[in-house]
Amino acid sequence: MPTLAFGLQFPDLYRREGLQRVDEAFMLTLRGRDAELADRLAAARQTLALNAKDEAALLVAVAPHVDAFIGELFDIVEPLAALRAGHEALAPLIRVKWKFVKRQALLTHPDGAALADFDADGALAAIEQWLQQPFEELPFARAILQWQTEGLEDRLELASRYCAWAVLTEAGQLRHGGQVLFHHPAKTDPMALLRHAEQHAEAQVRITTIDTRHLRRREGFALTDHGTDLAGALDEANYCIWCHQQGKDSCSKGLREKPDAQGDAPFKRSSFGVKLTGCPLEERISEFHLVKSQGHPVAALALIAIDNPMVAATGHRICNDCMKACIYQK
Repeated sequence: MPTLAFGLQFPDLYRREGLQRVDEAFMLTLRGRDAELADRLAAARQTLALNAKDEAALLVAVAPHVDAFIGELFDIVEPLAALRAGHEALAPLIRVKWKFVKRQALLTHPDGAALADFDADGALAAIEQWLQQPFEELPFARAILQWQTEGLEDRLELASRYCAWAVLTEAGQLRHGGQVLFHHPAKTDPMALLRHAEQHAEAQVRITTIDTRHLRRREGFALTDHGTDLAGALDEANYCIWCHQQGKDSCSKGLREKPDAQGDAPFKRSSFGVKLTGCPLEERISEFHLVKSQGHPVAALALIAIDNPMVAATGHRICNDCMKACIYQK
């Protein structure tokens, strides 16, 4: 049987006494790395009196140490380091998407119709010449950061217009729609949920069909998609505004109305009258996203497992209550 670190054995993971030894090893390791944090965790366990914000802050602070401990325990230090390096390599892509594309390009050029006459092919040719290679989103993101450092405003302006064209126009989405850099959330119109529908009449009956370019077939019990890769996961984690820090993590706790004179704050309802109660398990979704964005994948999983220890069974397709109650409402 493979052995574990810290003098532990695999059967320890299936017995209460063994888990207590695992916990003792973790606390001893944590104390050696950050004695003050170990004291905070021990005190919190004794009193169980932390409010939600302080508890979240403590769990997030402990997260990197959980990753390190699990890495040593199962001898996966190198794979975890490689995954963390993958996070860091993708950092320019995430930074440019949310700070340059969203906060500059789309604010400067918000009208897709105004970009209809934009010479996208000419812009792409110029960008590829500056990149000295065919267009790929990660090298493009790194180049934008470099151009910002060097103050190359002409290149940044062209890049800004090209990014807006790629996000806002149909032609741009046909070219780049599958790429993280140019995929941005859109507001949902509850009265027009079929955004890619086409209509025609047959025998005086109105027929509604989905644009075949957006048609996804569900074959048997197979999912309609295959999840995402690391870039897509980090994109979602960084889209979250980590609002547990303000106590507004409605995806977990539900979206509520403003308190009335008696201090009652009932749950808001969707356009279809559904209560926006958030995750039925009150999973720590915001904290999970924050820790994942920091490059601690094992600790991120652990944060979900606190409230949903069966996450390995429930997977990424459970209910939609968290999505419906998200503070963004998109």
